[in-house]
Amino acid sequence: MSYILFDDPLVHGALLPLTFTRPISHIRLGIVTIAEKWLHFLQGEVSYLTKDFLQKKYISDWGEDNLLINGSLCPDQNLVTAIGQLAPGESLQCGNVLIALRIPYSLKDCRDVITAAGNTTVHPYTGTLTQVRQLSDIFLLNGSQIRADYTWLTEGRISREITDPHTIMYNPSHIFLEEGAKTKACILNAENGPIYIGKDADIQEGSIIRGPFAIGESSIVALGAKMRGEITIGPHCKIGGEVSNSILFGFSNKGHDGYLGNSILGEWCNLGADTNTSNLKNDYGIVKQWSYVENDFMDTGRQFVGLVMGDHSKAGINTMFNTGTVVGVSANIFGGNFPPKHVPSFTWGGAEGLDIYRLDRALDVAQRVLERKALQLTPEDREILTYVFYATHEK
Repeated sequence: MSYILFDDPLVHGALLPLTFTRPISHIRLGIVTIAEKWLHFLQGEVSYLTKDFLQKKYISDWGEDNLLINGSLCPDQNLVTAIGQLAPGESLQCGNVLIALRIPYSLKDCRDVITAAGNTTVHPYTGTLTQVRQLSDIFLLNGSQIRADYTWLTEGRISREITDPHTIMYNPSHIFLEEGAKTKACILNAENGPIYIGKDADIQEGSIIRGPFAIGESSIVALGAKMRGEITIGPHCKIGGEVSNSILFGFSNKGHDGYLGNSILGEWCNLGADTNTSNLKNDYGIVKQWSYVENDFMDTGRQFVGLVMGDHSKAGINTMFNTGTVVGVSANIFGGNFPPKHVPSFTWGGAEGLDIYRLDRALDVAQRVLERKALQLTPEDREILTYVFYATHEK
């Protein structure tokens, strides 16, 4: 059977700018990405059915028997069992959410999923779904997903022992270190949720960490950092200052003092020293946030919303982000005062105004940044970034 994670087109749009450069299932939520959760529960490889401009990098692997699964859903055992009971020509649905369908043929693009499901026998699902439908869902669900991922990632395994005599642990049975992880003179408090420290991660002196918290391979918590819980730091990141209920997907840095709250950073982002985000309005009102679907600011229904930043974007030192700011892909922000609450992709500047960030220069910078990690910007990556540039700035 071929397992294919499909993108609902409306949800994909609601999760821009993060989904400008990835399918929904490559969003990091909890300790791992949604796709990695499905890999574990299905015990088989997965491929992707996504937007055309992403499909060359994230391929579809069709066979004679294809099980298509909604990539915005986080799996649990009840859901996986129900999906596994589908016969060819059947689908599973919960309310207006198409969960999965099993078909013996391929589709041309993700828009055909709904049509294909209409030709199947529909079975209702009455269980609880964990679904990412809007940007704020990512940080709102993060704490519970860290707990869920921690359970299956550590089941039957033994944590690397903490030998540093100056590291203080609370509820140590809920603290797990992978091989090569290091801690020195820090405080790890897992009373409110587990703490997962990935392979070769480094928790430096004076750091204070409250669970639920997860940090990926080769990432660093800088000296004296304060991690207030419900935080995920992906692989190859550096995090410092004060952070609360935020996610860094991977290869991104906030290495210095400053506050980051209820925020999401994609990959290859960098926040300069003393960058701060507001996550609460002075009047304690509901936060409005830029919607790429509506092309306007829309109510989030939430009181706490910070910064969302797409891949390859950067902020200079002392940048101040207003409540609910959305920054697109490959933007470069600097200068005093608050930049606009929506910074389009491939723009350069700040509160004094924004100019177009030339595509050739942006690609050169992205290449140099990847080379620091001994990686290359692939032709597929260049095509995706080029698509986003022209989708933002018409030819």
